[in-house]
Order: sequence, then C-alpha cells, then structure tokens
Amino acid sequence: MRGSIDSCVYITYIAGIMTDQLGEFEQVVLLAILRLDDEAYGASIRAEIEKCTDRGPTPGAMYTTLDRLEAKGMLASRMGDPTPERGGRAKRYFRVTPSGEAAVARAQRAYQKLLQGLKLRGGAYA
Repeated sequence: MRGSIDSCVYITYIAGIMTDQLGEFEQVVLLAILRLDDEAYGASIRAEIEKCTDRGPTPGAMYTTLDRLEAKGMLASRMGDPTPERGGRAKRYFRVTPSGEAAVARAQRAYQKLLQGLKLRGGAYA
C-alpha cells in the first residue's frame, strides 16, 4: 500500500512541475501571439507561424494548443464583434498573460544557455 501512496505523491509532483513547462510548439504559438499584439486570432496566428517558421500548423493542433495554454493560465481570450465577412461569426482574440510571458522568457534563457559556445552544422555559431 505504501508504494501506491508514494506513486500518487510523485505523479502529483510531476504534474505540478509540468504545468509551467513549454513545448516547442507552445513557445512558437506564444511568440506569434506576442508578435501580433491585438490582432492575434486563429487565422492570423497560423499565418504568422507559417511566415516566421515555414511550418503551417493544422487548425486542430493549433486550437488544441491555444486551449491548453489558456487552461495553464498563459493565454487569455476574448470574443470580438461578429463580422459580415465571417457570416456573422465573431473572432476569438488571444493575448499572452504575464505568466505566459515569463514561461517563454524562461524557456528562451534555457535554450540560449544550452546553445552557448556550440558550433552548429553549416558553420553557424549560437
């Protein structure tokens, strides 16, 4: 019985740590939203990611990530006004919260430390 209690504590501990960690795509999404400022909605976020990374995320992957980041408290969203060109549907606008900005900054600092002094293939220095 003791082993199962220890396992529960360990799993809870790991889950608590993981909530403020960002995966690569989560960072890309947050950075795109920061770049777009007040114009960050689904289509504009996808376009910004594609423009900057040459990767076109699928809508499913992107909206799943947006929802997950909002659940983590790293994003907030609001509904805009309905527009005629969208058939009366409103856009959902996103903004990065202070905890989202802090998480991106932490992740980027970690990447910079890991890259420091490395010579990457192709002759580039980090």
